[in-house]
Amino acid sequence: MVKQANSSSKKVSTEESEVIFVKENVSMRPTQDVSQQISGRFRILKRDSALFMTWIPYIPKNYVRTAFSVNSYKPSERDRNLYSIRAIPLAEIKSIWRHTPPLGWQYIIVVLNSGLAFPPLYFHNGGIRELLNKLKEHIRIVRSIHNANLYLLNEVIEDPLQKSLSSLELRDVLSVTSSAVLQEQSLPVFHSEDERSMEKLAIKGSTPSSGIDQWKFGTKQTHRHEESNPSAYQTLRPTEQLKETINDEMASTSVGSFELVESKLSDVPLSVWGRARLPPLESEEWATFLDSEGRVVDSKALRKRIFYGGLGHHLRQEVWKFLLGYHQYDSTYVEREERRAHKLKEYRILKAQWQTISDEQAKRFAKFRERKSCVEKDVVRTDRVLPFYAGDDNPNVSILHDILVTYSFYNFDLGYCQGMNDFLSPILFVMQDESEAFWCFVALMEHLAPNFNQDQNGMHSQLLAVSKLVELLDSSLHKYLKQADCLNYFFCFRWILIQFKREFEYENVMRLWEVLWTYFITEHFHLYLCVAILKKYKKKIMEEKMDFDCLLKFINGLSGHINLEAALRDAESLCVLAGNTGALCIPAGTPPSLTANMM
Repeated sequence: MVKQANSSSKKVSTEESEVIFVKENVSMRPTQDVSQQISGRFRILKRDSALFMTWIPYIPKNYVRTAFSVNSYKPSERDRNLYSIRAIPLAEIKSIWRHTPPLGWQYIIVVLNSGLAFPPLYFHNGGIRELLNKLKEHIRIVRSIHNANLYLLNEVIEDPLQKSLSSLELRDVLSVTSSAVLQEQSLPVFHSEDERSMEKLAIKGSTPSSGIDQWKFGTKQTHRHEESNPSAYQTLRPTEQLKETINDEMASTSVGSFELVESKLSDVPLSVWGRARLPPLESEEWATFLDSEGRVVDSKALRKRIFYGGLGHHLRQEVWKFLLGYHQYDSTYVEREERRAHKLKEYRILKAQWQTISDEQAKRFAKFRERKSCVEKDVVRTDRVLPFYAGDDNPNVSILHDILVTYSFYNFDLGYCQGMNDFLSPILFVMQDESEAFWCFVALMEHLAPNFNQDQNGMHSQLLAVSKLVELLDSSLHKYLKQADCLNYFFCFRWILIQFKREFEYENVMRLWEVLWTYFITEHFHLYLCVAILKKYKKKIMEEKMDFDCLLKFINGLSGHINLEAALRDAESLCVLAGNTGALCIPAGTPPSLTANMM
C-alpha cells in the first residue's frame, strides 16, 4: 500500500512505500494538440533505500469541470495505461530540465540514462522548486555550469542493454524546447480506490528502456506551438492503378473495421496488393517532364513516377533539389542558376561567421566549442567505409564537418544534433558541392528538425502514430505488444529518428529517401513502412515471445536484412487499406511538416 508521509516522515515497512513528495494536477501532453492534456498525480516514493518517480493519470470519472477549466478532454483507458510513468528509479534518471516560461505553466523534462526523455510534465499549480529541494535531501543534484535550468542527478553504471547498444552511436541531441501556452485543465476533486490500486501496481512496474545511448541536450529556445488544423490531414484514397489490383470488397474496408482488414491481410500476402515497382527514372524520361525553359510541367506526375521507381543515380544531383524544396518546380534553368550563385555567396558569409572566431574568442564561447567538438567526433566515423569518405585527411570529411558547423550557426537555436551527420552524408555524396549540399540539408531540416527537439514531442507523436496504426491494421500484433509492455514502440526509435539510415545499404537508403520525399500518397509514409516491417516479422516476434529487450535486439539486428522493394510495396498496401482512418491515427502536427509547394 502507498502511504502519504506526514511531517515526521514516519518509516514504513518493506511492503509499503513512503511518499516523499506529491503534487496534484500535473499534466502530460502526449501530442502537440494542446486540447489533449492528461492530468494526474506526480509522486516521489521511497521503498527501503530506493527512490522512485511515478506519474499516474486520474481516472476519467474523477474529472469534473471547474471555473478554471477550458477543455474537457478525458483520456481513454488506453492512453492512461500508455502514458503512465510507473516507478522509475531515480538512479536511472540522468537529468531534469526545469522550464519557467514567461507565459504558460512551468514544466520539467525527465531524461533517463538510457536516453529516453519523457514528454514534458506541466505543474499547473507550481511546485517544481519544492520538488528539487526535496530531491536534494535524498540524492546528489548538481546544476549544470552550461545551463542553469539543467539539473544533473547521480551518475549510474550503464546497464547491459545500454552497453549492447553502444554501437548505435546516437548520443547527442541538441534541440529547441517548447513552452506552449496551454489551456486550463479540468481538476480532480477526489481519488478513488482504483487510482490507489493503480499506484500500488506502479511501484512494481518495470523501468522503460531506450535503444538510444546517452543523449546530451544543450541549447534551448522558447517558442509557441500553433494549434494544428485537423483539416490538414491528407485524405488517403487508392490511386487508379491500385484500384485495379484491389477488389471491391477489399477497397471498401479502407474505412471499415480493422478486423476485416486484418482478416484479409492475414490470408493474402501483402505484396500482391501493392503496385509493382518500376525501374528508376532515367535521363530520357526525365526530359519529358520539363518544358523548353526547364520548368517541371507536372510535379505530381513526377513525384508519382519517383515514388514507384526512384531515380537513376546520375539524376539525383538535379532532382533531389526539387524533392527537398530547394528548387521550385516552376523555376527555369536561368532562375536556378541565379539562385545557385546567390546561395553560394550566402553560404560563404555564414561559414565565415565561425571560421573567423579567434582562439581567444573561442575560449569565451562555450557553445561554439561544444558544438564544434561534437561535430569533429561524429564526422570521423560517418560512413567511412564508403570510398567517398574513406582514408586519412579525406577532404570530403572536412566538408562534412564545415557544413554541420555552419548549420549550427545558421540554426543556432537547434544547433547540431547527432543524427544530422547521417542525413547530410548521402546529400553531400549526391551533390558533390559544399554549398548545394548545405542548402539541401537546410531544406530537409525544415521538415525533420522536430525529430531532434529537446522535448521529443516530434518523436513521441510519430511513435504514438505507429502504435495506433498497428492497432488498426494488425490487432493481434497490437495485443501481443500490449501484453509484452512494448506499446511505447521505442524499438522503432532509430528507424524514425534518422529515417532508416542504418537499416539499408547506401544505395537503398538513397532510393528509400527519394520515395519518402515525394510525399506522394502521404507525408507519413515512413510510419506505414514501420508497420509493414513489423508485420513482416510478426510471426517470429510472437512465436519467440519477445519482450522489449529481445525485440529491441531483434529489430536492430534486421539492419542490412530488410528487402526494401517488398517493404515499400507492403507499406503502400497498408496505407491504401487504412485510408482516411489511418490518416486520423496520426496526431496533428506530426513530422514532417510540409510547405504547400511540396504537396
